[in-house]
Amino acid sequence: MKNPFPYSDNNKRYYAYDYYLRHTYGRKCRRIPLDAGFTCPNRDGTRGVGGCVFCSAKGSGDFTASCERSVIEQYNEINSSISSKWDESALNIPYFQAYTNTYAPLEILRAKFEEALTIPNIAELCIATRADCLEDDTLLYLETLTSRTPVMLELGLQSVHDATAKLMNRGHTYLEFLDGYARARKLAPSVRLCVHLIFGLPGETHDMMLDSVKEVARLKPDAVKMHLLHVLKNTRLAEMYANGEFETMTLEAYADTVVTALEHLPLETVICRVTGDGAPDELIAPDWSRKKFVVMNTIDKLMVERDTYQGIKNDG
Repeated sequence: MKNPFPYSDNNKRYYAYDYYLRHTYGRKCRRIPLDAGFTCPNRDGTRGVGGCVFCSAKGSGDFTASCERSVIEQYNEINSSISSKWDESALNIPYFQAYTNTYAPLEILRAKFEEALTIPNIAELCIATRADCLEDDTLLYLETLTSRTPVMLELGLQSVHDATAKLMNRGHTYLEFLDGYARARKLAPSVRLCVHLIFGLPGETHDMMLDSVKEVARLKPDAVKMHLLHVLKNTRLAEMYANGEFETMTLEAYADTVVTALEHLPLETVICRVTGDGAPDELIAPDWSRKKFVVMNTIDKLMVERDTYQGIKNDG
């Protein structure tokens, strides 16, 4: 069956990040996960304590090097461990992944980001953060960086439902997310915005997850990341799971949710992820998520079976 999706050169029926990078930069790109040593407002008491209930002790930076090392030292360590897996021509994407990477005074942020720009062969700079941690001076600075390298801000949203956000200890509302998103578009129009969603959050139905997708689709983000909810050791979520307060999604339900989400997202929105990685030694559930390529192949197969593709149900 011929693939009807225009932004694909394989069987993917969605705008895969790999396709975007290869067609934008002309070669393969690899992300270098970094830990700048920041924290989050729902960890330090500003908005709450303990962080999001699903988040690991490393603030989702489980694959980063130690924050006690400089950005360049972290790059060198990670580069030495993965260099054999990549072609020498691959470009680098410094990825500030752990915790909230705009949650610091501008002079500290500037020092970290400027050091990252000294990493060789950069394709773009990627910064994971929260929409309620975007000060105007930070956004204006990031806009100036785009004259030197493309910049992507990854904004954790996870759900548009405030009841879910409260249960997850997010420490912000959907309206606060919208405010930060709008200011980013206004003050840093050249910065690409990626929105994160998590499927399978406790208490959320399929329709609630789809509500989040449709709301995000209306924002027309440059990119979207879809995550599966992982239950990790030593988290509040692990306690909830052990107490029987919720069940994790099945592979079939997750694949159906992702395919439906892709149908509603704009055709031009890059899909940076359709599933996620839980650190193998920390993962409690769901066990099927350990086989990442099986999950991705299940999603691809379901899209072919339904003869569907990204954007087919997007109302513009």
